[in-house]
Amino acid sequence: MADLIIRNGTVVDGTGAPRRQADIAIDGDRIVAVGDVSAHEPAVREIDASGTIVTPGWVDIHTHYDGQVTWDPDLAPSSINGVTSIVMGNCGVGFAPARPDKHDWLIRLLEGVEDIPGTALAEGMTWGWESFDEYLDVLDQLEWTVDVGAQVPHAALRTYVMGERGADHQSVATPEEIEEMCRLTESALRNGALGFTTSRTWAHRTSTGESIGTLKATADEVVGVAQALNRAGTGVIQLISDAYQSSDDELVARELELLGRIVTEVGRPMSFTVQQNDETPQRWRELVSRIEAWSAQGADVRAQVAVRPIGVLLGLSATANPLRRCPTYARLHDLPVAERVAHLSDPAVRADIIAEHREVRVRDFPALIHGAFDRMYPLSDPPNYEPTPDDSVAGLAAAEGVEPIEKMYDLMLAEDGQQLLYMPLMNYAHGNLDDVREMILSEHSMFGLSDAGAHCNVISDGTFPTTAITHWTRDRDRGEQIDLEYIVHQQTQRTAAHVGWHDRGVIGPGYLADLNVIDHDRLALKPPRLVDDLPAGGTRLMQPAEGYVATIKRGRVVAEEGRLTGERPGRLQRGTHSAPTLVR
Repeated sequence: MADLIIRNGTVVDGTGAPRRQADIAIDGDRIVAVGDVSAHEPAVREIDASGTIVTPGWVDIHTHYDGQVTWDPDLAPSSINGVTSIVMGNCGVGFAPARPDKHDWLIRLLEGVEDIPGTALAEGMTWGWESFDEYLDVLDQLEWTVDVGAQVPHAALRTYVMGERGADHQSVATPEEIEEMCRLTESALRNGALGFTTSRTWAHRTSTGESIGTLKATADEVVGVAQALNRAGTGVIQLISDAYQSSDDELVARELELLGRIVTEVGRPMSFTVQQNDETPQRWRELVSRIEAWSAQGADVRAQVAVRPIGVLLGLSATANPLRRCPTYARLHDLPVAERVAHLSDPAVRADIIAEHREVRVRDFPALIHGAFDRMYPLSDPPNYEPTPDDSVAGLAAAEGVEPIEKMYDLMLAEDGQQLLYMPLMNYAHGNLDDVREMILSEHSMFGLSDAGAHCNVISDGTFPTTAITHWTRDRDRGEQIDLEYIVHQQTQRTAAHVGWHDRGVIGPGYLADLNVIDHDRLALKPPRLVDDLPAGGTRLMQPAEGYVATIKRGRVVAEEGRLTGERPGRLQRGTHSAPTLVR
């Protein structure tokens, strides 16, 4: 007798193979049969999957739940968007190792780099560890809706070893300090860490504005610490560098030289962020070309790419707000949203703010948020992540014969002040997703960059896996779509295998029973909305989906029709996991 049988579904098994009709039998936490399940009948429970597709659970290898895992067993929105396994500790930031006197500094770091409310972290974090090994031991006692894996973050490690100097991006680590960081990383890897991560981007700063300590870490330091992977014989390297967005050719050359050293001197699987920005829209091709060259030499290197634009959300309830620099609005900003809407609806207040907005002069990124009306798009239901110029605030204003500031102002008051405007920052240089499609289809790319758990009040990209299915396999009408089998493979077996999890991401006998039953025709994201469910009343964007009939983790249904069931079979995953030996 099986614990669960899924009948009559169209199986997209995660390997890239053509879809097929098949039943699936599950016993305990494993799949025991696909196709003929008669040997396992009857079952304790059956799910009729007629008219649906059945896929492996999504494996998201780029999240930032490092603090949230200590207090939140649900880990939404990942868990309500079909994700069954996550990897955290990306981009060199996390909460271990951590000396007791560095807790506040680490909170400021994550608050700044990943826009996670510091008050929520301060109240919600349990701590109870110092070393990374102890952090894993604490996590080992917890249960979640998803499986969790952790990587060693360079910024926390550097400050643990170097003290105050480690937080200074101008400080150079001594050979002794590099060796100590390597020793601690090796110990963490032997105790179950999945890899080592670092950050080399100017965009990563603490909440008080200091650059991340690893920004200018020498090549000798990065390669020296990464040698821990060779010593332990396991682990992956993940990093973010300004190479993908910088117009400074010399900086890019230095960064690529560092990556080349990692490839040749460390030789472990590596992935790094590859996106497209407006200033250097072809730079991503240069990076992919370099990955191709390394791969031709036998290296295992992947471009971590996104499936839609990386975009910020603007609105009265969001952190980013186009009216913030107007003096009249600034005086209202701390009022509750409902009260602000009441004041902003006053014609006199409206006239004052619109007049002030025309006079404000700002530069760089604030200028985009303030007045790039051709890049602001009202977020629809379901959200459109490949909008046209006519969909923009500027386009809508032109169609109505009004000024863009007037249209933007009125949109911000819609839905009682809850309407959000979407502003693509990366991957939208040409106003469409043709280049993103090319990134996705590269044999050297891998889905990542969801940043689930981070950017709580300004970005809602933890729902990337749902967009990958809805937009690319069904809804795209501004260019070619992509086969469902390919997209499913990219966020199941491919991501799982990269971090050494060969026991999941495939629907086959012996694999973990991590599955999604999806109504493909009905699958849709809802617009993100701010909720105040973090500790200390902290807010975050939450984006549910419709059409996930059931999400199954280790044989247990953890979500049905977008609602969590209360089942929490997810556990800490230490190290790599072998592929199943069971063959039927």
